[in-house]
Amino acid sequence: METVNQVSQENQLNRSMKRRHLFMLSLGGVIGTGLFLNAGYTINQSGAGGALVGYIFGGIILYLVMVCLGELAVHMPVTGSFQTYASKFISPSAGFSLGWMYFIGSATTAGVEFTAAGILMQRWFPDVSVWIWCAVFILLLFGLNALTTRGFAEAEYWFAGIKVLAVIFFIIIGAGAIFGIIPLEGRPAPLLDNLAPSGLFPAGIAILFVTMMNVIFSYQGSELIGIAAGESEEPSKNIPRAIRNVLFRIIVFYLASIIILSAIFPSEELGLLESPFVTLMDLAGIPFAPDIMNFVILTAILSVGNSCIYASTRLLWAMAHEGMAPKVLGKLSKRKVPFTALVFTMIFSLLSLLTSFIAADTVFVLLMSVAGISVTISWIGIALSQLMFRRKYLRGGGKLEDLEYKVPFYPLIPIVCIVFCVSILIFLAFDPTQLIGLLIGLGFLAICYIFYYIKNKQNKANADSNLKG
Repeated sequence: METVNQVSQENQLNRSMKRRHLFMLSLGGVIGTGLFLNAGYTINQSGAGGALVGYIFGGIILYLVMVCLGELAVHMPVTGSFQTYASKFISPSAGFSLGWMYFIGSATTAGVEFTAAGILMQRWFPDVSVWIWCAVFILLLFGLNALTTRGFAEAEYWFAGIKVLAVIFFIIIGAGAIFGIIPLEGRPAPLLDNLAPSGLFPAGIAILFVTMMNVIFSYQGSELIGIAAGESEEPSKNIPRAIRNVLFRIIVFYLASIIILSAIFPSEELGLLESPFVTLMDLAGIPFAPDIMNFVILTAILSVGNSCIYASTRLLWAMAHEGMAPKVLGKLSKRKVPFTALVFTMIFSLLSLLTSFIAADTVFVLLMSVAGISVTISWIGIALSQLMFRRKYLRGGGKLEDLEYKVPFYPLIPIVCIVFCVSILIFLAFDPTQLIGLLIGLGFLAICYIFYYIKNKQNKANADSNLKG
C-alpha cells in the first residue's frame, strides 16, 4: 500500500506555508459562522450564563485536543494529519472511518458557510433566493482553491486579519454601548442588568449540554494546524507557536463577544437569521457601520468555507495515497493542487443548495449539527491517537526527552478529552432535534469501520493466498 512518504516527488505537495500563514489559517478557520451567527443562537437557546459556561467548557476541550494534536503533528507533520495518525496508532479501519467522517463534517461545514453567506446577502438583496448566492459563492471559492497553495495561504492570511480587526472593533463598540459611552437608538445603557444572576440560565442548566454541539461547531477549524503541517515550513517550530497563540485568541474573542452580546441583548431577542453584530451596529447609529460589518462577516464566513474546502481536499489527497479513497483523488494539478479532490469536495458541498427547497434556517441548523458531531468524533480520534502513539513510542525504545512537543500530564489529558467528548455525544441522544444528526453520524462511522475492516481482511487473505501460491 502506497503511503504519503512514498509518493513520487512529482506528486508531492509543496511546503510553501510560512509561520504567519499557519497561524492565521488556524485562527481564521474558527472566526466565522460559529461566532458571527451561531453565538447569538447559542445565547438564545441557553441564556447568557449557559453560553458563557458552554464556551469556557468548550475552550477547555479545545485545549486538550490541540495539545494532543500538537505532539502528533510535530513528531509526524503529514498532510493526512489525524487520519494518518489514527491509521498508524489505532488501526487502519479507525483511520479510514475518521478520515471520511471528518471529510463529511468539513465539507458539510462549507455548505453551512455558503448558506450563512446567502442569509447575510438578504440584507442587501431581499428578493434574491438564498440558493442563488450559495451557487455564486461556491464558484468563487472553487476558483480560489484552484490556485497555488501559497496563493490560497496568502489570501487566507489577509481574510483572517480583516476578521480579527472586525472582532476587536465590535468589542470596543460593544463595551462603549454597555456603559452608555456610545448611545443605542431607543434604548438606555444596558449596563450589566441582562447579566444579573436571575437571567443567566432562563432555560435551566440541562440545556447547556444540548447547546454544547453549537459550541463545538463554533470551535471547529482549529485542527487545521495539523492538516496544514504537511505544507508548512519548519513545522517543529511553527506548530507549537500557532497552537499557543490560536488557543488564547480564540477563547478571548469568543468569551468577550458572548459577554457583550448578552449584556446588550436579552436572550429572547437573539436568533439566527441576522447577525447580532450587525444589529448592534444598527442600534449604535454608526454611519455605514452595519453594512461594513455585514460585509466583513460575509468575508469571514466565506473564509471559513474556504478553509474547510482546503482541509477536505488535502485529507482526500492523503487518503487516496493510503488506499483509503479512489486513486484519482490523489492527483495534483500543475499548480500542485489536488484538483480532482477539490472538484469532489465542491460537489458534496452542494448540500447547501437544499435551501432552495427547504427553509434556510432549518437546513443551517441541521448541517451545523452534523458538522459538530463529526468534529467531536474527530477530536476523540485525535486524543485516542495521541494516547496510543505515546504508549507505542515508549515501548519501542523512544525517549520522552526526544519529543520536541509533549502533552503535559500524560495520560490524563487525552483520557479527560475522550471522556468529555463522549459525554457530549451521549447528552445529544436526549435532544430530539439533535438525535437525527447523532444517529446519522454514528451510523456512518460504523458503516465506514465495518466496510474497511472487511475490505482489509479480504486484502490480507488474498495476499496470503498469493504468497502460498
